[in-house]
Amino acid sequence: MLVVVLGFSLLSHPFSLLVLLSLLASWIFLYLFRPSDQPVVILGRTFSERETLGVLLVSTIVVVFLTSVGSLLISALMAGVAIVCVHGAFRVPEDLFLDEPQEPANVGLLSFLGGAASSAAAAAAPVVGARV
Repeated sequence: MLVVVLGFSLLSHPFSLLVLLSLLASWIFLYLFRPSDQPVVILGRTFSERETLGVLLVSTIVVVFLTSVGSLLISALMAGVAIVCVHGAFRVPEDLFLDEPQEPANVGLLSFLGGAASSAAAAAAPVVGARV
């Protein structure tokens, strides 16, 4: 639900979407998919890895915190969280639980723990009954 609200918010503000896509493209082009043995060269100046990362971090901070993109993202996330909370508050979990108790199924990641405990209890039951 959060992704839907965030996507709708970004589609309704195309400038913010364009700014975020250009920021993503710069990260991908300058940092992720660039070979590490080739430095970044812009206008004849060679930039080191640290300088490239610093420029990318500063540009990300400027875009997210000092433009309307950050407020758009925060407001969309808050609206999504509010929708999720309202859904959770009004949901009636009637069909989630059964009235009669049943044995848990021995399936899942930790099924070996339940099986070992029940077999140990079954083996100890005759010993306890014999002592009484």
